[in-house]
Amino acid sequence: MRIYCVALLILLSQQARAEVFEQTLANGLRVIVKEDHRAPVLVQQIWYKAGSMDESTGKTGVAHVLEHMMFKGTRTVPAGEFSRRIAAAGGRENAFTSSDYTAYFQQLDKSRLPLAMKLESDRMHNLNLSEAEFSKEIKVVMEERRMRTDDDPHALLQEKMMGLVYLEHPYQHPVIGWMSDLESLKVNDARAWYKQWYAPNNATLVIAGDVRAAEVFALAQRYYGGIPKQVLPARRHYTEPAQLGIKRMVVKAPAELPLLVMSFHAPNIADPQQDWKPYALEMLAGVLSGNDSARLNKHLVREQQIASSAGAGYDSTSRGPGLFTLEAVPSKGATVGELEAALRGEIAALVRDGVSEQELKRVKAQVLAGEVYKLDSVFYQAMQIGQMESIGLGYKAIPLMLEKLQEVTADQVNLVAHEFLQDDNLTIAVLDPQPLSGKVSRQTGDSTHVR
Repeated sequence: MRIYCVALLILLSQQARAEVFEQTLANGLRVIVKEDHRAPVLVQQIWYKAGSMDESTGKTGVAHVLEHMMFKGTRTVPAGEFSRRIAAAGGRENAFTSSDYTAYFQQLDKSRLPLAMKLESDRMHNLNLSEAEFSKEIKVVMEERRMRTDDDPHALLQEKMMGLVYLEHPYQHPVIGWMSDLESLKVNDARAWYKQWYAPNNATLVIAGDVRAAEVFALAQRYYGGIPKQVLPARRHYTEPAQLGIKRMVVKAPAELPLLVMSFHAPNIADPQQDWKPYALEMLAGVLSGNDSARLNKHLVREQQIASSAGAGYDSTSRGPGLFTLEAVPSKGATVGELEAALRGEIAALVRDGVSEQELKRVKAQVLAGEVYKLDSVFYQAMQIGQMESIGLGYKAIPLMLEKLQEVTADQVNLVAHEFLQDDNLTIAVLDPQPLSGKVSRQTGDSTHVR
């Protein structure tokens, strides 16, 4: 096992460091190129460091609305023409908005990079934000909210819970926005957002695939270099006050099954070199969840049969504060109260008895194997770079973070479990299923742009 992990770590470190080039244009645009010559394809991604956490009260959802409007044409490219031209070139494109950033991407043959750059750079500074198109698109966004949140009991529970978890931090607001805000948004709000944040000095351009860095830099200068930089608004630094006791909520919504969610405040990575607790929390999540032999699945689903599903999740990389979350659905005949007691029992046993070195070795091997698998995707490689740049850690931290994960000890996992899995740090949300009343459940998705 030790030799296997070391071999995977060496491979990952080499892949993370190799064939990555960067250049910053005079207007502040960071251009990062990841060469991967296995297939004649590439991905272009443009990342703006502006997400829903940058919105102001009463204007929630504007970041996501502008993402939609970015496909509604420029002074020279009519509405819908961007997507048509990419499709005609044999490519695909889309976009997504998160709390931390907004990103746009195209995947296509390596010969069509000039086309992708021409179109993407054009809408960085020439967007045509007409009132007529905005009036139509805001209705699309409101329907998206109804479909993906209001009519989805799990998404509705998550939204309500985030509003309870965070008292001050804007993570309390949904990315898609509150319906009352969407109803009052005007085209001038989208224009103001575009003017504030859509600038080369607030963006990272990532190109990955069968390309040569020197050629990419020349193209970037040609298409993006003439866009003027802007004075960016001052960003407010939010701190979340310490929680002083357990919080509970129940959400009633039409659903087939109840759901229990337990979220603990947790740190994320601020200093990739010096931090150790976020890496230990990553390992803790792997111990509890992620495979058939993990504790929650083994004990609660297979042995006790008190849950039909159970898992743990934690993301160490974000611009804002982190959460360590447990989720479970009770088995038929089991109550939510019994399931909560069982989850608490798992936490208590972990804190009391700790994690064995053998168990930790298995989790480390699984984490590394997963990262190796992800390297098969050029798109994922670009995503990883773009995300790390957008949250302020930088892509150069990627191999270091992999090494730090491998350095986590069983004692460190035990320490973070004891420190953070505490009631004073806990918010519990329960989905109380109501009769479906003959409603047909509509398919849901993520925040990716839909046209």
